[in-house]
Amino acid sequence: MRLPFRAIARAAPAVHAPSSQAVAGVSVDDAALARLEVAARDFHFLPRQPVHSVLAGRHASRVRGRGLAFEELRLYLPGDDIRSMDWRVTARTGRPHVRVYTEEKDRPVLLVVDQRINMFFGSRRAMKSVSAAEAAALAAWRVLAEGDRVGGVVLGDDRIEAFAPRRSRDAVQQLLGGIARFNQALRADAPARRAAGQLNAALERTARMARHDCLVIVVSDFDGHDTRTRDLMLALATHNDVLTILVHDPFLGALPGSGQLVVSDGELQVELGFGHAATRRGIAEFADARARSLLDWHHAMGVPLLPLSAAEETAPQLRRLLGRPLQQAPVRQRTGAAR
Repeated sequence: MRLPFRAIARAAPAVHAPSSQAVAGVSVDDAALARLEVAARDFHFLPRQPVHSVLAGRHASRVRGRGLAFEELRLYLPGDDIRSMDWRVTARTGRPHVRVYTEEKDRPVLLVVDQRINMFFGSRRAMKSVSAAEAAALAAWRVLAEGDRVGGVVLGDDRIEAFAPRRSRDAVQQLLGGIARFNQALRADAPARRAAGQLNAALERTARMARHDCLVIVVSDFDGHDTRTRDLMLALATHNDVLTILVHDPFLGALPGSGQLVVSDGELQVELGFGHAATRRGIAEFADARARSLLDWHHAMGVPLLPLSAAEETAPQLRRLLGRPLQQAPVRQRTGAAR
């Protein structure tokens, strides 16, 4: 069963937020994203991941992290590590010398944040667009705290905005302000424009910014992905690290026993009743097939994927996937297919 790209659950009607005010769960503003700085803790994007992290094992080696940069040669001092001895210089000068290294601090991080109309859906807690914005904000604040530069590419249905990586609070706030502007431009009554090509356009823009040794984090539901998307991500992964955060809503994987789903392509719409077994089976098969396709697609590329549910709080999910386990009992992972 093939569903048009835009589906609206009557149980959670979307309300358009004025540009000057955000409605919790429906839209965000830059102030709300700035407040997430205090929650950006207990996870990181460095190579050594906890054993329970989805980046543990074979994925850990794909996140390069920082290296060591040569700083100077100097005379050996008591207590220096003998392994840092430069034997050639020692032999040439007749005096023991050691090589001094400093930790390399610079690893730019680029966030690709999807704010297209396909992200403007939510059955519980928040729209996918809001969860994506929150995830990007948490990542940006975490990266800044670790001393790296952060920038990004934000994509909407009709435009793309890029932010060069910089290491400052102003840079993060400018990026979050851009995300908030795109987020608040989403409207439930806007003409449906399926801008599938925008994802590829955003990745092309990212490729021009990420020459090498960057970490690229793509936050999206990957609506409209195709072979070109795969090729672009593989090209990015050749000289950079790529991590994807798949934002999904569990609605299609746990349909209610009654009610209706309104599906529209912007011109025509149809109501699907949940009381019909054939309809429920078709929707479930569609959701499962799409979830399997996305997971297989990322696995084949060797790109780590973090499943982020819009129905749950964003920060605790990132901590479970990337950081230390929560002190309290962990929230049960939902098994619903990604939408």
